[in-house]
Amino acid sequence: MGCGLLLLYRQGKLKAAYTVAGIALLCLIDMWGINKRYLYDEEFIPKSRQTDVFRKTQTDELILRDSGLNYRVLNFATNTFNENNTAYWHKSVGGYHAAKLRRYQELIDRHIAPEMQETYRAVASAAGRMDSVDASKFRVLNMLNTKYFIFPAGNQGQTVPVENPYAYGNAWFVDKVQYVDNANEEIDVLAHIVPTETAVVDTKFRNQLKGVTDGYKDTLSSIRLVSYEPNRLVYETSTAKDGVAVFSEIYYPGWQATVDGNPVDIARADYVLRAIHLSAGEHRVEMWFDPQSLHVTETIAYLSLLLLFAGGLVWVGLWWKNRCKTTALSKRTSSL
Repeated sequence: MGCGLLLLYRQGKLKAAYTVAGIALLCLIDMWGINKRYLYDEEFIPKSRQTDVFRKTQTDELILRDSGLNYRVLNFATNTFNENNTAYWHKSVGGYHAAKLRRYQELIDRHIAPEMQETYRAVASAAGRMDSVDASKFRVLNMLNTKYFIFPAGNQGQTVPVENPYAYGNAWFVDKVQYVDNANEEIDVLAHIVPTETAVVDTKFRNQLKGVTDGYKDTLSSIRLVSYEPNRLVYETSTAKDGVAVFSEIYYPGWQATVDGNPVDIARADYVLRAIHLSAGEHRVEMWFDPQSLHVTETIAYLSLLLLFAGGLVWVGLWWKNRCKTTALSKRTSSL
């Protein structure tokens, strides 16, 4: 359609103003659906109407009193992996979209879902007394830093929060790194390790961890999350010897890391988490999301915009040149 408008203009059947207006309208129609993905109606409604959709329960309020920078919540009172209310108020083990990352979905099917059944039975049998629950039944949930469980209470939709004292926290040092040859072995071995003691790592990440097999940790080793933003994390670490730290954050390409300002590689550990090799001493670890694909698409967008402006300038120049010729021809004709 755009080519048609330009052709009509070229043939003199359509004025320039109408041509520009038509192309602008076509661009608006073409981009409307794409823009609505990000500037959707819900962005422009009062907060009071938004919160009515995701009503905060008393359980949510109790959990939100926790001043921790980053922890996760597992809701047993809903369809855990296909509801949004929990994710609106908390960082949810159930995720934020029905379509999960493939690797995380595999972890759900293989480990998280079975552990949920074990956990529900164990906590219910102990009447919520977590000191009577065997934490070895839900190690994967613990490595995901699941600090709170939400359980149904009664038949009227009430719920109750249960704090999980066994959650591993935001990060930890391990005693050992076990390398495996492929993803199948990695997810299998995960069922047989204690994640705070051993990290299972695909052998293709061996170089990122400098080939370390024996880690190091003692009672004085520590990792503390000091700043949290969805796209930037800052940790302070301390260890007497070189070691490997595992971070309870989902591994995804595009995440960058530095230790004391020096770039380091992030390895994938325990099927979905991140790991970094740290030398002895006190360090500041920073992670932020900065995928190369974003820079590529940004460059393409700027180049496209530049070409658009350049094309506009060329068009104006040609129009002006043609006008000058027409004016000169008219004057010459008049003088005759």
